[in-house]
Amino acid sequence: MSPIAKDGAAVVVVIDDDESVREALRGLFQSVGLVTEIYGSVQAFLDSGRLERAGCIVLDIRLPGRSGLEFQEALARNGSTHSVVLISGHVDVQMAVRAMKAGAVDVLTKPVREQDLLEAVNRGLAQDQQRRAQTRHDQALRSRYATLSDRERQVFTLVAAGLLNKQIAERAAITEATVKLHRSQVMKKMEAESLPDLVRMADRLARDEAGSHL
Repeated sequence: MSPIAKDGAAVVVVIDDDESVREALRGLFQSVGLVTEIYGSVQAFLDSGRLERAGCIVLDIRLPGRSGLEFQEALARNGSTHSVVLISGHVDVQMAVRAMKAGAVDVLTKPVREQDLLEAVNRGLAQDQQRRAQTRHDQALRSRYATLSDRERQVFTLVAAGLLNKQIAERAAITEATVKLHRSQVMKKMEAESLPDLVRMADRLARDEAGSHL
């Protein structure tokens, strides 16, 4: 199986209180070229300050102190989209349902089949790549939006809302010629190829802004 993360930008994080399990999983993941970090508890991982580097977290459900399931649910409540694969010596239906509702990639019972775990982790890493790509895209979008003047932002919002140039001119108390000029500048600065493209950008910015206030 070809690894997804070779450059160290994202890693597989193993959190398990059993040292033999941690070392075995590190050996497994490193054997397929995945950068791996191991921790004996959730707190040890958090104390490392490396949460954002985690591409996929392989997490024991039953841990001393903060359990793996509690940690995963806390990540979900905080809006985190980190990929989590949960493992445990015993997984009941209620646990599995809670984990999947909180967005777990998979829930596997120990002893875990190596192929099942590798497949789950690679799915998690693929999801993480998508998350990071979306984050980069959103940051670039916000940067372009920041270059707009106040008037251009107003025109952007009204254009994305479906108003015609004449309606925008009346709403903004400017001429249609000025609207066309601002509209052209908005399309150029936002790097929008079409009106539907601009509308999608406005929708993404609006959802991003709403999410930041949750």
